[in-house]
Amino acid sequence: MNRRSFFSTTGKSALISAVAASLSTRLGAADSATGSSSSINHSVCKWCYKGVSLDELATAGREIGLQSIELLTPADFPTLRKYGLTCAMMAAPAAKTPAGTRVGGITRAFNRIEHHDTLVAAYQAYMKESAKLGAKQVICFSGNRDGMSDEEGLENCAAGLKRLMPLAEKLGLTISMELLNSKVNHKDYMADKSDWGVALCEKIGSRHFGLLYDIYHMQIMEGDVIATINKHHQWFSHYHTGGVPGRHEIDDTQELNYGAIMRAIAATGYKGHVGQEFIPSRKDKIASLKQAVSICSV
Repeated sequence: MNRRSFFSTTGKSALISAVAASLSTRLGAADSATGSSSSINHSVCKWCYKGVSLDELATAGREIGLQSIELLTPADFPTLRKYGLTCAMMAAPAAKTPAGTRVGGITRAFNRIEHHDTLVAAYQAYMKESAKLGAKQVICFSGNRDGMSDEEGLENCAAGLKRLMPLAEKLGLTISMELLNSKVNHKDYMADKSDWGVALCEKIGSRHFGLLYDIYHMQIMEGDVIATINKHHQWFSHYHTGGVPGRHEIDDTQELNYGAIMRAIAATGYKGHVGQEFIPSRKDKIASLKQAVSICSV
């Protein structure tokens, strides 16, 4: 082979390699944008998208790689099914006690014994309805301290939630308590530390009870997000996102490295969903959601 032939052949090979590499990069970017090659199953919380109908969110969600829209009720399932979506985390049922107190939400829930009978009845009916629709997880809350010690609240929550475990096991459902910050958003909320939540899981002792580890909330309360995931992931039945500070987009406008966090979650063998629960600050809310799915597609 003479020198001209060598460079001609080499140049063609280099060009082919460059084109192939470029195509691979572009295909990888496209996969990342839609989540199609991701180890993460993508979900989104509907309440963050005020002014966007469930139909609109479902249509956009399917295009960008969502499998779920969450914190919905059984009444929303016909719409979800129309788009081939599921609800990875059902909203909590609410009910009134005989005294007229509304329970089941963030502030009044399982940490008070006087709420248990009402909550257990409401959850049992709701769990049966959710399971018939194919749902696998239902959210729950601790309630606010309101002067109660964390130790007493832990015992009370365990006592009430244990009453739901036989039905949860029968139905194949998981009840997940969300960890929330009490510093910025939910003043006085009891389940505001991962260690408290883990202690509750250990006390209940059922694989049908877990924690919704909200990354936004726990970054505010204690930090060490990846270390906590590595240490306690066996108790984390679901994850939520959100930019810190502000609870807006999860890109480089905030302090968390969500790509690294998602890789840590995937490395634990987690097969559930990650729910985007940030409030879009930009006019194009769907573009913000698409960006978040891309960031979390690892």
